[in-house]
Amino acid sequence: MGYRDNLYDFVLVLHLITVIVGFGTVFLNGIYGSRAQQAGGPQGYAISAAVHQVGKVAEYFIYAVPVFGIILILLSDDVIKFSELWVSLSFLLYIVGIGLSHAVLIPTEKKMLRLQEELLEGGGAPGAGGPPPQVAELEASGKKMAAVSTVLNLLVVVVVFLMVFKPGSEVL
Repeated sequence: MGYRDNLYDFVLVLHLITVIVGFGTVFLNGIYGSRAQQAGGPQGYAISAAVHQVGKVAEYFIYAVPVFGIILILLSDDVIKFSELWVSLSFLLYIVGIGLSHAVLIPTEKKMLRLQEELLEGGGAPGAGGPPPQVAELEASGKKMAAVSTVLNLLVVVVVFLMVFKPGSEVL
């Protein structure tokens, strides 16, 4: 048992699958959000609700990514160490990403769904000669989501860079 044996490679495959399914699923959510905004009404809500449901599934895969990463380190016969720069930075950026997701992205997404539901139920009375107040809230929330999603996508790109090039690695 050790680095690049069958068990290690099997766990590496699981690690990569969780990365692809988890992060790949949510990486292009901005496109779906833009399309939901363009469609508006019931169609826009349907897109948003579907993206939300798929995102909930992707979360479980995203949570599994570091689990398989830790197992890989433990199986590596000290070829890979937790103290290596690329490993430490990857974990740090993952934690930052999870924090941003739970502090901003997920609550904002839920708020946007609630606002869309209110509009669909007819609870969005027009403001003083303009659209219902939920429309302005949706636009502001959409901008917040776009900014945070961009940061999260950049974090994923940086972590992939770290995983491939392994800066600070003595052996690999």
